[in-house]
Amino acid sequence: MKKKYLKHIFSAAFIMATALGNVSCINDLDISSIDPQTSPAFDQASAFVKQYAMLGLTGQQGLAGKPDLDGQDEGESGFYRTTFNCQELSTDECVWVWQDNVDIPQFTGMSWNSSSQRTEWVYVRLGYDVTQMNFFLDQIAEINDTETNRQRSEVRFLRALHYWYFLDLFGKAPFKEHFDTETLPEEKSGKDLYDFIQKELEESEADMYEPGQAPFGRADKAANWLLRARLYLNAKVYTGTADYENAKIYADKVINSGYYELCDDYKLMFMADNDQNAKAMKEIILPIRQDGVKTRNYGGSTYLICGTRTGGMPHMGTTNGWSCLIARNALVNKFFPNGDVPMIPDNVEVPTQEQFANDAEIDAWDAQYGVRTEDIIAAAGDDRAMFYSGAGGGKRTIDPDKISNFQSGLSIVKWQNIRSDGAATSHTEYPDTDIPLFRLAEAYLTHAEACFRLNDKNTALKDIQTLRSKRGCTAQPSLADLTETYILDEWAREFYLEGRRRSDLIRFDSFTTSKYLWDWKGGVKNGQAVSDIYNVFPIPESDINNNPNMSQNEGY
Repeated sequence: MKKKYLKHIFSAAFIMATALGNVSCINDLDISSIDPQTSPAFDQASAFVKQYAMLGLTGQQGLAGKPDLDGQDEGESGFYRTTFNCQELSTDECVWVWQDNVDIPQFTGMSWNSSSQRTEWVYVRLGYDVTQMNFFLDQIAEINDTETNRQRSEVRFLRALHYWYFLDLFGKAPFKEHFDTETLPEEKSGKDLYDFIQKELEESEADMYEPGQAPFGRADKAANWLLRARLYLNAKVYTGTADYENAKIYADKVINSGYYELCDDYKLMFMADNDQNAKAMKEIILPIRQDGVKTRNYGGSTYLICGTRTGGMPHMGTTNGWSCLIARNALVNKFFPNGDVPMIPDNVEVPTQEQFANDAEIDAWDAQYGVRTEDIIAAAGDDRAMFYSGAGGGKRTIDPDKISNFQSGLSIVKWQNIRSDGAATSHTEYPDTDIPLFRLAEAYLTHAEACFRLNDKNTALKDIQTLRSKRGCTAQPSLADLTETYILDEWAREFYLEGRRRSDLIRFDSFTTSKYLWDWKGGVKNGQAVSDIYNVFPIPESDINNNPNMSQNEGY
C-alpha cells in the first residue's frame, strides 16, 4: 500500500464520539490528530472510537478539507460509499444516472479495468482502515480488564469485516496483521484469507457483548455470528467448497439470540430516528451511526438519501437532492412481475413544479393516478416496495431507451431523513439516519437459503414466510414457488440499496452469466452476459506497481 495514504490516523474520533453512545468518557476528551508513523502518542479511548468512526466518516473535519486519504476525492472515499458502489451500481437494483462521471458507464455495464478509480477508492479505503486497526491492536495487549479485552475483540471483528470485503470484492487482500512501516503487505487470498477471517471471528467472540447488550453502534456477539453466517453462505465462491451447514448454524444462533426481533414496520429501519425507535432498534444488529451535525460527509446516509432525491419530490427530508440514483426496471419487476407498475398515463401532462405550492398539492395530484409511495406499496402488496412514480420532480418512465436523467426510472424512497413520530428533524441537509449494516432479516434469509441448498425446503419456506409476514406481504409463497430464482428475488426485495446485491448475484451464478439478464447489464438495454473476470474487481495498478507481493486478478 502506498505510504501516502496512511495519514491522519485518529482525529475523526472526536467528531464521532457523541454519536456512538456511552463509550468510556470520550465526549470529555480533547482529541487531536495522531499519526502513528510520526508520533508514539496513543490514547486508547479516542483511538477505539476512531475504529467505528471510519465506517461513517471520511476525514477530520466533516465534509471535506482534512481527508483520511491523500490523493482521493474525499466525498467518494468513505467506507460505506465505496463498498456500496461496488456492490450495487453494476447490479439489477439501481443505476447512477450521470453516465459522464468517472467509471460510471463501466460500472453500469460491467466493463471496468485495472485503472478504475472506483475500485482503487474501495481498495485504498479498506487498506487504510485495516492499518489503523492493526495499530490499535498492537498498542493494546490482552490484560485482565473486561473493557480493554472487549475493545480488542470488537476491533478484531471490524478488521475481519474489512478483510471480508477484500475477499468478497477482490478475492484477495494486501495482508498485514501488525502495524509497521518497513515491510510491504503480503498477498493473502482465497482459502487462506477465508480461514484467517473465520479464526478472527472465532477468537474474538468470547469477549464481545452478549446479544443486545452493547451500546447502539457497537458490535456484539450476534454481529459476529451474522458475519460468520455470511462468510459460510458464500464459502463456495471464496474457497470452492460449500459450507451451508455452518451458515445455517450461525444464522440460527442470531435468530435465537434471545434479544433481536423482526421489525413489523419496514420503513422504520430507514428513518431519521431509527436509533430511537424501539421496533427498529430490535432488528438492527449493527448500525453505522450518522448525525446531521456530528458526522456530516458526502457518503453514508447523505449519499443514500440525497442521491435518491431530486428537487420537487414530495417529502424529501433534505434540502439537497442530488438527482443521481434511480431504480432499474429489474428491481421494480421484483415487486410487479406482471409489469403492472402504477405510473402516470402516457397521455397525461404533468404540471410544472411551480404549479405545486407544497407537498400536499403534489400528493393530491398523484393520488388520482395512484402513484404515491403508499399507492405503490398497496399495489405491490408488500411494505418494502418503497418507490415513487408521481409528478414531483418530473414525469418518470419505466422503459427508457437510454439512461439520460433522473426520470429514466422510478425513484427509490426507502432511505428517509424523516422521523417516524412525525417530529421534524432539524438537520435537513445532512441526514440523521443510521445505516443498518447488519440486521436480523439477513439471518432469516441466510437460514432459508442454507436450508434450501441442504434440501430442507420446508424449513426454508417457513423462514421466508416468517419474514414476509412482518413485511405486510399479502401473498405468501408455497413449496412449489420456492426456487433459486424466488430466493434470489427475495434477497433483492428485502435488501435492495443496502450494499450487498453483487455478492448475492455471484453466489447464484447470475452476476456475469446469461442465466439472468437485466436492463443495461453488459451495456445493452435488454442485458447480455459479460466475462467471468468481472466476478472480482482488479487489483489497482497503483498497488501492483508499488507492491511486488501483489499479483493481478486473472483477465485484467
